[in-house]
Amino acid sequence: MMYTNQLRFYLFFALLPWCFLGYGQQLMPDHPENNGMSSERLSNIDNVFTNYIDSQQLPGSVILVARNGKIVYHKSFGFSDMENKVPMTNDKIFRIASQTKALVSVGIMILQEEGKLLLSDSLATHIPEFKNTKVAEPKGKGYRVVKAKRSIRIRDLLTHTAGVGYGFGLAAHQWEKADLQGWYFAHKQESILESVRDMAKLPMDAHPGEAFVYGYNTDILGAVIEVVSGKSLDVFLKERILDPLGMVDTHFYLPNEKMSRLSVVYSQEDNKLVRADDDGEEESQGHYVVGPRKSFSGGAGLLSTSDDYARFLQMLLNGGIYNDNRILSRKSVELMIADQMNGDHYKGVRFPWDWGTGFGLGFSITNNLGDRGVLGSVGEYGWGGAYHSNYFVNPEENLLVVYFTQVVPITLDDHQKLKALVYQAIVD
Repeated sequence: MMYTNQLRFYLFFALLPWCFLGYGQQLMPDHPENNGMSSERLSNIDNVFTNYIDSQQLPGSVILVARNGKIVYHKSFGFSDMENKVPMTNDKIFRIASQTKALVSVGIMILQEEGKLLLSDSLATHIPEFKNTKVAEPKGKGYRVVKAKRSIRIRDLLTHTAGVGYGFGLAAHQWEKADLQGWYFAHKQESILESVRDMAKLPMDAHPGEAFVYGYNTDILGAVIEVVSGKSLDVFLKERILDPLGMVDTHFYLPNEKMSRLSVVYSQEDNKLVRADDDGEEESQGHYVVGPRKSFSGGAGLLSTSDDYARFLQMLLNGGIYNDNRILSRKSVELMIADQMNGDHYKGVRFPWDWGTGFGLGFSITNNLGDRGVLGSVGEYGWGGAYHSNYFVNPEENLLVVYFTQVVPITLDDHQKLKALVYQAIVD
């Protein structure tokens, strides 16, 4: 008995370093077969996405699949610049738009862990202009403006239940007059906090806690981070998330020396891909390179690479730690990926876009696999961006997928097909 206990003791300390090896190492390539996936089946991705390129349905794309902390698939297709025949490569930089939201949501959780705010806080605690918000309600053929039934809370913003849209609701003309419509802020000559303070004066689309309204919620959270931390959002994210994770190519505005790696944006017109209108900003197709660099949009402002974003997702999959750097506690991550719509707090509020899907603190969450009707698992979470990028994470399968492309607007079945192609390659 004593010998057995001594053996267990020595085995424990002998194996202890291996328990943390996945946390200490960065994502590295490995054979799919070593991680319960089939190389042959993963090659189906090649066939499908090559066809998208050859048929000019997509200009180019990068796909990264990681399982068990190992990259089992990382390939690029097509062109980052079709006119100049510049091949797409794995290190290209993409406008990730709403995939920014996940990083800012993590930023809010960091501040809660430091005791600087609570998810139950009223937004007005940190930005007083939101003390008396208004809501536009239907009335006849128009609308009336009424006082909000309750204050907006931080949690409402994380779950998109604050009633804040993108300026296209009943009072759209007021939002248009205030130059607050759509998700794009890179051209603005003012800080995001100034823009958010202007939002507080306008009628919202719904009363807090009564509906899922997708909009400026995470931009407002970015402003909250600036107020609470005392730092601009770009600096806060760099210090607390980007640098610790080694996300060296993730920026709000691109350094000039990286401009050649920025993928061109295309649009789908008459079943053809054409270079998207860039309002004369030929170098950057937007203001991400030559813009004023004053507004840091927490809802849609970041640029990134597949490698960088995979590091961020692997941190979440690891329970808040990556490469020996803890960003969040395991309990904070657990709360973020829990369906917030499945209970009494937001009773009657439903995620409106996919059956079998709820919403956590920054991501959509699969809560009923059969109801959803696509390959996956309960607990899978993810989101996408306006330029047609997408990601999903499956804790049950220890799997993450990053998909980057740059097309807007577009109607295509690539997101759904990629999910099916990844899951069918699992063979363990």
